[in-house]
Amino acid sequence: MTISNQKAIFIAAACAVLGIGLGVLIVGIPKKLEYHDQHDTKSESDVAKLLYEGISRKSLEDNLRFLTKRPHIAGREVEENDLVKYVSDSFKKSGLEVEIHPYKVLLSYPNKTDSNYVAIMTKTGNEVFKSQPKEKILDESQNSSDVVNPFNAYSPAGDPEGHLVYVNYGRVEDFQLIRKNLSIDLKGKICIARYGKIFRADKVSHAEQAGCIGMILYSDPNEYTIADKGVYPDEWFLPGTGAQRGTVFLGDGDPETPNYPSIDSAWRISEEELMVPNIPVTPLGYDDAQMYLSRLTGSVAPKDWQGRLNITYRLGPGFTSEHAESKIKMHVNTRNERAITHNVIGYIRGTVEADRYIIIGAHRDAWVFGSIDPSSAQSILLELGKAFGTAVKNGWKPRRTIMLCSWGAEEYGLMGSTEWVEEFQKNLASRAVVYINADTAILGGYTFHAGSIPSLVDVIFNVTASLPNPEKAEVEAGRKTIYDTWKRRWPANPKDSNSKPFIRQLGSGSDYTAFLQVPGVSVVDLVYVGDIRQGLDFYPVYHSVYETFDYMKKFVDPKFTYHQALARVMAELGRRFVDDVILPMNMTYYAVMLNKHKDDLIKKYGENMKKHGIDLDVLKKAVYGFETAAIHFHKRINNMDDRNSSLEIRAVNDQLIQLERAFIDGKDIGGNSAHKHAIYAPSQHDRYSSTAFPGLVDSMFDIDADPNQSARWEKVKRQYSIVVYHIGSAASTLADFTPMKGASNKS
Repeated sequence: MTISNQKAIFIAAACAVLGIGLGVLIVGIPKKLEYHDQHDTKSESDVAKLLYEGISRKSLEDNLRFLTKRPHIAGREVEENDLVKYVSDSFKKSGLEVEIHPYKVLLSYPNKTDSNYVAIMTKTGNEVFKSQPKEKILDESQNSSDVVNPFNAYSPAGDPEGHLVYVNYGRVEDFQLIRKNLSIDLKGKICIARYGKIFRADKVSHAEQAGCIGMILYSDPNEYTIADKGVYPDEWFLPGTGAQRGTVFLGDGDPETPNYPSIDSAWRISEEELMVPNIPVTPLGYDDAQMYLSRLTGSVAPKDWQGRLNITYRLGPGFTSEHAESKIKMHVNTRNERAITHNVIGYIRGTVEADRYIIIGAHRDAWVFGSIDPSSAQSILLELGKAFGTAVKNGWKPRRTIMLCSWGAEEYGLMGSTEWVEEFQKNLASRAVVYINADTAILGGYTFHAGSIPSLVDVIFNVTASLPNPEKAEVEAGRKTIYDTWKRRWPANPKDSNSKPFIRQLGSGSDYTAFLQVPGVSVVDLVYVGDIRQGLDFYPVYHSVYETFDYMKKFVDPKFTYHQALARVMAELGRRFVDDVILPMNMTYYAVMLNKHKDDLIKKYGENMKKHGIDLDVLKKAVYGFETAAIHFHKRINNMDDRNSSLEIRAVNDQLIQLERAFIDGKDIGGNSAHKHAIYAPSQHDRYSSTAFPGLVDSMFDIDADPNQSARWEKVKRQYSIVVYHIGSAASTLADFTPMKGASNKS
């Protein structure tokens, strides 16, 4: 999986979104069109009730128990045969039509008989303080021969030896501090970084750029435990032997077929062109990491670099006392190989607009047992298939087509969803309405949470406000809906009692990415989170052997209450998009967010941009033009009623669908050919982040340090022009059916 860490999201909620989404939007909220036509066979409330009652906690639990029975890493028998059949059979039993789409992709695995490890290599050539090759089995549910030992996918094999340097989280600013302020030469060194803050592949890329010959990643107790609390199996926190697996591939989709599907006719790039590391990488648990960090010499690390191991964190390079002449050695024996992964697509054809797709998806593969990531979401996907199928059997005739997608090989780099989107991008660009995603669906029972593009915010609020709160204590306190608890526990502005809930921007890290970044489909990502006040990086046993069915049952969602609640949100959200005559999208909120992003950009970079001849009024006028177009567009919708023809309704819906497409750049944004959305895409320095105006912001990154100022500012001006163009282009898609007027047409 994927999402940005909860601590960072909470900080963003408290700091970056103040004043936005805090009650009545400055440009108004359009009403829902009450429009019915001849296709209606059941009332809206009847269908909603069928879906609500059709979602069973017992079925969700049974699904999860089967999905987590054995480890199911992508490209291996359990995942690609047993679970593909299980999902396909479940969809068929529910009455869905089923298609299976195989793709041959480049995957990566450790050597089962020659495990990766780290050791201290003495001057005489002896290996001491050797790391554990596998995690300690702490209960029988983890004891399976199918468990793949900890590794980082796509690391090259190798046995580098060098002095060790501690680089904190491995961010750009961490490496800059090491090299510039602390004057440590990283060439030929092996670095060790703690997980957290940014995507692990970006850490490795930064290490490689700095001249390191290897990288060790570990889970520090500061991010995965709480002081004075126990660890698994007594509590839900990470034990010292737990190691986080994960990909260090920097792209999306099959590494060998960038931007194109890995089908039989595919042309594949050479090994030298792959976006994978050139230095060996391996993960450790914090028990092993302490053996090396505690022996480091050199300066004491800065205060905010100190983790929570019972040591004084030092920078290195090299070791103290008896190991002063020793080096760290890595033994990495990971190999890449081609394998088949499968997507299972179940669908129910629409009865009026069969060529309009409402797509709901979750990935199926896991590094080990994956009870949270991704099987909580996969369990929900199967239950949605049953609920939608039951509603159809009871007389529901969905207006638009529903697609339920079980993706393969997400963990390696969003493989299954990306290959499918690449294969069918022309179809999806004209027909897909929305993509609804879940991944690590159930992290706990603290509150519902969503990430979304702006136009879907209102419908998410409306749906959650229509569904009962699963938490009894909250209901007794007067907070009767899912929305009520979300608003209280995660407000966009904690200082405002009228604040609406926080909704995060979407960057990358899960299967919504290709839908948003390639054809420009509107996307939303849904989750129930654990208590964000704990300050953890993510759920503690992320990508470890301890993420089992028993872990979910004991610590996360014992009665499957939150699985059921999230499934009901997804079902009702899907139903709204399937059956609402006018699609439930609000472009005025997009205007609100564009105004916010414009103000944030000017506050941070405005003075520097003006010094270099950039006219900020151009951006202000573009955003104002979009706001005006959005207001007029929704006024037009609010004046529609049963007198409007089906063709007029279709035309308005097409405008709603096409707006997101207008933000897709024909080239790429900021140099990453997989990301083409001009408003929302990941930063080049962290794939998990979401950056507004990404190409422009990345072009400004550390700009004063660039020796070629003239060329760099030309790049900024180009990216500025691209942003302004796309905002104007998107505004034009909302115009009424009149002759088009662009920036050059003043009449």
